[in-house]
Amino acid sequence: MRIALFEPEIAGNVGAVLRLGACLGAAVDLIEPMGFIWNDRRVRRAAMDYIDHVTIARHAGFDAFRATTGSRRLVLFTTKANHSAYDFEYRPDDVLLFGKESAGVPASVADLCDARVRIPLRSEVRSLNLATAASLALGEALRQTATLPQ
Repeated sequence: MRIALFEPEIAGNVGAVLRLGACLGAAVDLIEPMGFIWNDRRVRRAAMDYIDHVTIARHAGFDAFRATTGSRRLVLFTTKANHSAYDFEYRPDDVLLFGKESAGVPASVADLCDARVRIPLRSEVRSLNLATAASLALGEALRQTATLPQ
């Protein structure tokens, strides 16, 4: 299973997702451009030494990223979806896609995804932090597919 971040804007969020990937055994795809310089110390501060234990792939844009996914399903996590992330049936080779913090993904990217799901939230709030959403999503996907680390 992989986590893909579309044009992430906040270095600390990327670092936290890299740490998540290291701890739970998920590779992380970073779809550029990013809102910070890759060697930003905030990435390493959030990821700590876990950054050495996660497979990271950087892609020049969405088309370059999509060319690497093959037959894997691209599951978009978005507040605009109607299907709950907890009712969705994941597969071990799914790619869990998250949009940029400020704007999600454009419609042209959403249209190329195989599925769109949302994490149910209380109606009076907009969204979760990117790293928190990725944690909930990856945890549920791994639980369903029985691929959690031991």
